[in-house]
Amino acid sequence: MVSKRFVIRVYGIYINEREEVLLSDEFIYGREVTKFPGGGLEFGEGTRECLEREMMEETGHRFEVLDHLYTTDFFVPSAFDPQIQVMSIYYRMRPLEEFRMETRDRPFDFVTYTENAQVFRWKSIHGLVPSDMTLVIDQKVAGLIKAS
Repeated sequence: MVSKRFVIRVYGIYINEREEVLLSDEFIYGREVTKFPGGGLEFGEGTRECLEREMMEETGHRFEVLDHLYTTDFFVPSAFDPQIQVMSIYYRMRPLEEFRMETRDRPFDFVTYTENAQVFRWKSIHGLVPSDMTLVIDQKVAGLIKAS
């Protein structure tokens, strides 16, 4: 019998004063992926703690987690393992200090094109379309951001 598992992911939506949303371009399991910043919930962690930890790990900046935006409400198998069901939780967030991280202008503009490479870039919320995102849940959230 095949074991079925669940994974909980927590993501942050940071929209700056220029009405641009922060995106993460990553090279994961041999694939280019554009997603919102965040990552996997670890055992013993709350969802807000997870997002704060992930943002510190990924950007080196402390973020305040604001209001809940969306939680997955439909079945989504993992893009990397169809035996895993993914549930994602999205929050709006803002940095607790001036955000000074280097960002790129072009998607997947990695310094070195290796597994787990990651860069960040800004995308105007007015030009954001679901197809800008790789993962199906992020596509839904992109539509929600555009509509709000």
